Amino acid sequence: MDTRQFIAEHLDDDVHELALKYRNAKVDMALALRQIAARQLLRRKVPSWSGNDALLFPQHLSLEQCSSEATAQYKATLVQGDTFADLTGGLGVDCHFLSKQFQHTDYVEADAGLCTLAEHNFGVLGDRIRVCHRTAEDYLQDAAPVDCIFLDPARRDAHGRKTVSIADCTPDVTVLQDRLLQRARRVLLKLSPMLDLHQALGQLHHVSEVHLVAVGNECKEVLFLLDPDHEGAPVFTCVNLHSDQPSVRFTEEEERSCQPLLAETVSHYLYEPNAALLKGGCFKLPTQRFGVRKLHPNSHLYTSDQWVAGFPGRTFRVEGWAPYNKKIGKTLLADVDKASIATRNFPLTVAQLRKALGMAEGDAVYLFATTLVGDRKVIVRTVKAAGE
Repeated sequence: MDTRQFIAEHLDDDVHELALKYRNAKVDMALALRQIAARQLLRRKVPSWSGNDALLFPQHLSLEQCSSEATAQYKATLVQGDTFADLTGGLGVDCHFLSKQFQHTDYVEADAGLCTLAEHNFGVLGDRIRVCHRTAEDYLQDAAPVDCIFLDPARRDAHGRKTVSIADCTPDVTVLQDRLLQRARRVLLKLSPMLDLHQALGQLHHVSEVHLVAVGNECKEVLFLLDPDHEGAPVFTCVNLHSDQPSVRFTEEEERSCQPLLAETVSHYLYEPNAALLKGGCFKLPTQRFGVRKLHPNSHLYTSDQWVAGFPGRTFRVEGWAPYNKKIGKTLLADVDKASIATRNFPLTVAQLRKALGMAEGDAVYLFATTLVGDRKVIVRTVKAAGE
């Protein structure tokens, strides 16, 4: 049995059990186990690659850091042109999908092993991509100007610990950005979803767009598009992929100057914004854009009398609500012993509230502990709302 056949026959098996059971097998077990583990991970992340048995994949860390297929395809909608360079090539997922928007692409990577794998994989995929074994800094020394440069700086320090701030990533874009803007008509940066947006905007120059990208309501990427000709504030776009929710575009000035519509009470429906909207700081504008009312200036939950289709987040039907006090377990929650709990602008954490209520985990009833106008601490009892 050759190694490729072994991989194909054991794609669904536990890697650790395989290592013990087939330690004397006449195949390249190190390669086989790495490829099986990689394909199991990539089934969720990059499904169009996971089923291609001719592709080869590196150690787990590069797989963990790579973009998903969905987010890579989203990035490919943001830029286009003739020439493109990915200066932090890595596994090559972003480079593969972004290259489809350009005639000529350079994959730049400092790791020789990743370059070897990328050259093989691009050949298998039929990509016309030139592989350059260089650091981003070296490449920029003599590179010809291009239409777009992409960077996804490594977010780990010398000890392998995760980093968030731009300056702690490799390469440090705050140092390189002037050279990047001299070499490209557009620069697309992928940075940590944990990044402080306002701090980043203070460090980066000529930012024309900021994209907050969630997948399945988990914020996965923060993208900055730099344009050397752009002056002024950027436009924010919040999108939740793998959903039918609309994207939301706005400027910080629109959000800042918005006078939110506040609710006097909790009405028939409750709305929870998606992770991209929350990350982007779009808290007041939903009341104008979607016909809902905010429960409190600092409670990022909304309500309405009538069903509002297309709200960018989750929608719940309100079954009741009551002030938070010791009696609530015998009134509003008398028949509830299991629930999903969320706190928004509330003095207790989810764990503290769950303990106080003696409430087990469940997903039939959703409880929101929050604050209403007038500083009223309440619990809102809801169920998920289907389209109405």
